[in-house]
Amino acid sequence: MGQNKLFLYDYKFIPDSTNKKNVREELMILNIQKGKSEFYSSEMYNADSIMLAESNKGNFAMPPNKEMIRDRVIKYFDSNQIDYITFMSSNKFIVKQHIDLKWKLENEFSKILNYDVQKATTEFGGRKWIAWFTKEIPVQDGPYKFKNLPGLILKIEDSNQNHIFEIKGIKNNTTDFEYPNLNNYQEFKLSYDQFAKKFKNYRKNPTADLVDQIPDQTDADGNFRTSTQILKEWNDKLLDRFKEDNNIIEINLLK
Repeated sequence: MGQNKLFLYDYKFIPDSTNKKNVREELMILNIQKGKSEFYSSEMYNADSIMLAESNKGNFAMPPNKEMIRDRVIKYFDSNQIDYITFMSSNKFIVKQHIDLKWKLENEFSKILNYDVQKATTEFGGRKWIAWFTKEIPVQDGPYKFKNLPGLILKIEDSNQNHIFEIKGIKNNTTDFEYPNLNNYQEFKLSYDQFAKKFKNYRKNPTADLVDQIPDQTDADGNFRTSTQILKEWNDKLLDRFKEDNNIIEINLLK
């Protein structure tokens, strides 16, 4: 039970800690394959698949004008090393990270989707986490970067309920899986420490990597703007957006 399965999770999260009523929701997929798993957004996967199909036909397809989770996590069953795939600016980063969670099994039991589940707790990314796992599905995996319990994690949430993953369904997966690679980003491989430094710098100055890459230009109305003016506008917009994205899942990255 488990191999070549798709486990569907509802992910609810609060991006802005000052606006608890704004709860975002996205359907996530834990795709179990031989020797590894991949965790990604269902909607982003569909969008990337469509764009790749159009590109293969020689057509240019714009991504949907909608905010979606672009990050992916690849976990390997014989190792505590994972690949965390994320994006900053116009670049794609494949981050090698060592995950060794210290779980505490609790003497509490319940049921989720008619599976018997047991409670477990851990700390990760600057948060305390509460998980419910089932031994009836003998896959030592779960949503996002969570793994290494004696059964599949069906639900996990942080102690403040800012981030909640809960299983909603299970599907068979009969086809060989490969995430659609659009090859439209410059790709870099980093260690986790390198990524953490890069991420913190990006949150302070998001357009730093674009200096000298944007030319002076005249817009459609005939207004001339220098490269410095354009970058400052972009930078200010991104910094404003980051103010409303202050409650990320690995909150320690903002400290």
